[in-house]
Order: sequence, then structure tokens, then C-alpha cells
Amino acid sequence: MDRFALDRRRLLVGSGLLGAAGFLAACTSNEPETEDAAATTQAAATGSGNDEPGQEVVIGFSAPAADHGWIGAITTKAEEEAKKYPDVDFQAVEGSNDVNQQISQVETLISRNVDVLVILPFDGNALTEVGVKAMEAGIQVINLDRVFSSPRGARTWIGGDNYGMGAAAGYFLVQQLQAKGVKNPVIGEVQGIADLPLTQDRSKGFAEALATAGFKVSNQVSAQFTVESGQQVTSNLLQAAPKLDALWNHDDDQGLGVLAAIDQAGRDEFIMVGGAGSKNMMDLIKADSGVVKATVTYPPSMAASAVKLARLVGQNKGMSDLVELGVPASITLTSETVTKENVDQYLSLGFES
Repeated sequence: MDRFALDRRRLLVGSGLLGAAGFLAACTSNEPETEDAAATTQAAATGSGNDEPGQEVVIGFSAPAADHGWIGAITTKAEEEAKKYPDVDFQAVEGSNDVNQQISQVETLISRNVDVLVILPFDGNALTEVGVKAMEAGIQVINLDRVFSSPRGARTWIGGDNYGMGAAAGYFLVQQLQAKGVKNPVIGEVQGIADLPLTQDRSKGFAEALATAGFKVSNQVSAQFTVESGQQVTSNLLQAAPKLDALWNHDDDQGLGVLAAIDQAGRDEFIMVGGAGSKNMMDLIKADSGVVKATVTYPPSMAASAVKLARLVGQNKGMSDLVELGVPASITLTSETVTKENVDQYLSLGFES
């Protein structure tokens, strides 16, 4: 694993979907103090300074195609955040799931000599070289979520805690199953794309959380983050497991297909945890009338925070909540567990699948 993969959990920012936004909002500039101490302290406490108009920053943005809810929310939140700042010139290229096309689009942004690039790569390994190219050209890169294979490809990485997401799902199920007195549960897992590092991290966190109670995954299948694939592989899983006690689905977008398969099979003997924090799943959690009892967040608000970071880096600013002068090299958002007890706090933040 590269340095970003190893360091990604070193800095937990805030809490839940609001964590990164709240932390970044408290940033102030690195200019020498000219006011009296009381005034400076008050300014820092209210987050003034960094949000005030400054030098223009041209931010290039590239992400995969918005072909499902989470990626759609990523793009929308980045655009919305950029519009808040009159000193940001936001230049987004069309999303693509073709690696070569995304590389070409990023190269176009490099040729425009943008100040900072925000890149959510379709494939982190494949986009690393163009990230390095940008950095060597003097263009700072914010690597969003899917990790480049070399730290040379980015100034800063920001993303979700995939391991923590799996662990949160696992600990919730352990608690629920133990409360029911289940000793040897049959536990299913519906992954996303199995060979992605993020999927492997999620599965590792899930397995290690289950292991704390002596539990393990009994049936595991992998989908493709789509409704169709979610339905197909879940149908296969349910046929292979005539009885289940619990099920974790990594992705709420493909979760619509997972639920369709469950309904089609007429199964309701188990509890299910979703993944990412879609509004669709939160509505089901609030209704508390089916198998879905929780979802663990993977906030698309990280895209808004990436734009804020890009602006800070472009203006040579840092974060007032830190002693250090610069933006950190790695920021990992925490994964929260949404249940019927706290779902009202998160409903407005859920994305549509």
C-alpha cells in the first residue's frame, strides 16, 4: 500500500456527514497577526479570514460518470461548493468511466494551466501518472477518495474511511445479533467491485469487527455498484443461503437491487445494514417496517470539502484548528452508523439513489 493508503486513517475530521465541512469552515489565513489578540481570537472562532474573497483560484474537476446516486452527489456537491466563492473559477470536465478518456480530460485541464486539480479517479492506479504530471507542472492536486498508487500524484488526499465503514457495519450487527442471543449466525455480504482496494478495505473492516464476537461471513458475493448487479448477485446469495441472520450491502445504490431480490424471494428473517447513507435507505430505516435497520455513511460531502481544500491550497492558506501552517497531506472522514434512533439527524444529508 502507498503512503496515502497507510496514512488515510491518521486524521479523523469531525463527525458524520458534517465533519469535514465543519472543520474546514473554521479555517483562517496564515497572514501575520496585525489586530489585537482578542479580535484575532474572535475571528478564528467564527472562521473568518479564509471564506473572505481572495486571489482567484482556477480549480479543475474530474470524476467518473454520474451513473448512480453517490457519484452524482459527488459532482453536485463540488459544483455547489465552488459557487459559494466569487474567487473560484470552477472548470469541470464531463465525467467518464473510461480510464483513457479521463486521463485525456485531465491532460486538457493541465494544458489550461489551472491552479489546482480535484480528481476522483475511476481507477486510482491508472490515473496516478497524470496526477504526477500535473504536480510536476506546478499544479497542485487534491486526490478525492480513490487513492493514487503514489504520493507523488497529489498534494492532499481526502476521502472516506472504507475500513471504518466495514467495521461500523460489523459492530452494529454484532450488537444486534448478541442482543437476540444468536450464537452462530449466518452472515451474508454483498460487496461492490471485489478487486478495488476500497472494497477490500471495507470487507477487512467488516470481517475484523465480526471476529471480535467470534462471528464470520458465511456467504459473500460481489456486485458492480449498480442496481442490476445488486439484484443478480443477491438472488444468487439467497439461493445459496436458505437461512440468513444478517446481511451487509456495501453500497446503497446497488442496494435498491439487493432489496428487489430480497422482496422477490420473499425473505425477511434477517436484518440488513446498508452502505453510504442514501436517503432511500434512511427512509426505510425510519419506517422500520422491513429488513433494513441501519446504514453506515460514506459522505459525498467530501467533494465539497475537496473544493474547499483546493481553494485553500491555491491561496496558500491553512487551517486555523491546526498548529501547522499548511493543509494536511491526508484527511479521512469518519463513518457514522444511522439507525432509527438517529435517522432524523441525517435524512436531509442523504443522497438519492
